[in-house]
Amino acid sequence: MSDEVVWITGGGTGIGRSIALAYARRGASVAVSGRRADKLAEVVDAIEAAGGQGLAVPCDVTDEQQIRAAVATVVAAFGRLDVALANAGFSVSGPIERLSAADWRRQLEVNVVGAAVTASAALPELRETKGRLGLVGSVASFVATPGSGAYTTSKFAVRAIALTLAQEVAGSGVSVTGIYPGFVESDIARVDNSGVFHEDREDRRPAKLMWKTEDAARVCVKAMDARKREFVFTGHGKLGAFLGQHFPGLVHFVITRFGKKQTQPYMDGDRA
Repeated sequence: MSDEVVWITGGGTGIGRSIALAYARRGASVAVSGRRADKLAEVVDAIEAAGGQGLAVPCDVTDEQQIRAAVATVVAAFGRLDVALANAGFSVSGPIERLSAADWRRQLEVNVVGAAVTASAALPELRETKGRLGLVGSVASFVATPGSGAYTTSKFAVRAIALTLAQEVAGSGVSVTGIYPGFVESDIARVDNSGVFHEDREDRRPAKLMWKTEDAARVCVKAMDARKREFVFTGHGKLGAFLGQHFPGLVHFVITRFGKKQTQPYMDGDRA
């Protein structure tokens, strides 16, 4: 991949950071975008230490001009774009009756509009290289849980965007991969409903089900290499997606009858 160029939004931490390093180890030039310039700088240092060329492109995915400017910056620096990954996102949590209109707008602007505009901005360049576009959703793209209504809505929408784009670019040489992780180590649990990061905030997601970001990055890159249309991963993630698609009544029954205790911490606004 020594001649390939990769651009990743939400590339400063979590899966985005690990995917950036996975591509760098293969010799790719990797640009990372996000709001936290200090984190982007750290990733660029790690990319270069891994043998790749790195570029930090600060960008807020709620600002269309910044997204399109980021693509232009990447192409100006490296001459092309072969892989774009719309990975930026966060979680608004809490029961729907407690969420404000501002909560909903913030959630959808980042996770949905941000992903769609990222794809729109990258596609002209990807058409030139017959490249690969990835959009990161979640197992929540297939199954809802209490306290995660806004987040689940956004991830259902990301899946719709990915499926629609795959149809729209068919025959162009560009592939679109919807990526749907289960629980993976990240900072998402430490970001509040306003998008503010808190270093000391507890991550209440189940530790025993958590994948390391390096393992997640490996399978995500492999899925995009193979130009898969949809890729669900972690064992519990595959099970959840399967049940959500084929047995929604069973999922509803189990959660409403037996899951109240387990989901209560998330319903109180701590879900990531």
